[in-house]
Amino acid sequence: MGHTSARLLALLSLLQARRDWPGEALATRLDVSPRTVRRDVDRLRELGYPIRAVKGPDGGYRLDAGTQLPPLLFDDEQAVALAVALRIAVTSGAGIEEAAARALTTVRQVMPARLRHRIDALELTAVGSAPQADTAVLLAVAAAIRADEVLRFDYSGAVRRVEPHHLVTRRGRWYLVGWDRDRDDWRTFRVDRIVPRIPTGPRFTRREIPGGDVATFITARFRGSDTPEWPCRGEVVLAAAATAVAPFAGDGVVEALGPDRCRLVAGSWSWIGLAASLGRFDADLEVIGPPELRRAFATLARRYDATALRPG
Repeated sequence: MGHTSARLLALLSLLQARRDWPGEALATRLDVSPRTVRRDVDRLRELGYPIRAVKGPDGGYRLDAGTQLPPLLFDDEQAVALAVALRIAVTSGAGIEEAAARALTTVRQVMPARLRHRIDALELTAVGSAPQADTAVLLAVAAAIRADEVLRFDYSGAVRRVEPHHLVTRRGRWYLVGWDRDRDDWRTFRVDRIVPRIPTGPRFTRREIPGGDVATFITARFRGSDTPEWPCRGEVVLAAAATAVAPFAGDGVVEALGPDRCRLVAGSWSWIGLAASLGRFDADLEVIGPPELRRAFATLARRYDATALRPG
């Protein structure tokens, strides 16, 4: 059965690669008989793929556009690339975030464990919208972060040895936040300039990031560029996935703490305004600080309670 499924996938890939395929050419490429090709074509048709027989001296097949979306078959690399693209789309700010999040959940549920592990390793901290990025580089960096392994890579003409801590998206670029062993300091690196070297280095013991968390570090690192200096800035933990929160976090910093939990650091012109903004995520939350934010939530709670009890 496994061999048959692999052959169907290979046949579908060939049909997608060019417009017309002679039956004999397909049989040769798949190392099967023309009769087996005909049988496999019939199976793909049963699955909903509109494969049309092409008349001619050799006969052949063509994959046409259909009226409905048939079940999709992907090889491992295609499946990983699709999931990564969906994860990026969730934080894209392009108006498709909710649909992308639902599609990502669907794809992840049917993935084999070996592929799901690779996707789950790609935990992103989002500051603004997420840009396009090289899938292979993102997965290599994410794997090193999860394994606590020193990442070696070429960067602007030099070889760097970095203890990777976080992947961050900010204002259309991806950054790696890590401890640079050669500079003996915390640094940020643009992911689009990273060329990973394999294998990775030895395991390392995680350090405490300046400021205590990646949100504080990134805010301080880019202060003075295009980050507003909000007079009121607070931190909460939301019972929601980072991918669901990031598209609506504005210039806030979202850090994944697990599949259904994230940290959000955001700002506003007033504490009441910040509390109201954080409440819109429709998820249980825990206020980390400061006390002014807690008091603002208490004030809103009293106002909402009085409004709910007031006769209509």
